Amino acid sequence: MKIVLASNSPRRRELLGALEVDFEVRTLDGIEESYPQGLTMTGIPEHISSQKAMAYALADDELLITADTIVYLDGEVLGKPANAKEACAMLRKLSGKTHQVITGVTLRTVDRSHTFSCVTEVTFAQLAEEQIKHYVDNYAPFDKAGAYGIQEWIGYVGVTKINGSYYNVMGLPVQRLNQELTAFMNNETNSFLDSFIY
Repeated sequence: MKIVLASNSPRRRELLGALEVDFEVRTLDGIEESYPQGLTMTGIPEHISSQKAMAYALADDELLITADTIVYLDGEVLGKPANAKEACAMLRKLSGKTHQVITGVTLRTVDRSHTFSCVTEVTFAQLAEEQIKHYVDNYAPFDKAGAYGIQEWIGYVGVTKINGSYYNVMGLPVQRLNQELTAFMNNETNSFLDSFIY
């Protein structure tokens, strides 16, 4: 199968490449990333990744990978900030607390689809206002859920604890993806539930 990664994220491209998987990148503009009310914290990114996957036309020999990552804090989804003010506000909320980072991933061919998710808990130290402003001003984290990249300066100075996959926080749970991808390509349907989200 020819693997296609549907993502604009340079981090996801880097992580998938680190698995030594041959793939091409394909993206579409204007894909809807909304979700219905009442979904669980894992259901939200699973729904969005599945919706992304359904937007692509595939050839018979292609396997598509789509993903969506959210930051979840006390029942609130923190998406990508629109500007510096929103980014600073998100980091203030995360300061001194533990939150969840959830990535939903969908594997799809012309006749099958499988969606799964991975959850990582991240704890931040109490962040000083100067640290928040420095990070936002110098790193402009406007393309990142929760307004931070754990692999950047704020991760070095702010993150005190991680429970789960570090790479999931970057945007792609590569160890789990490798397992799921191998099973999917070997058609091992008994090892997981094929998921169709409508």
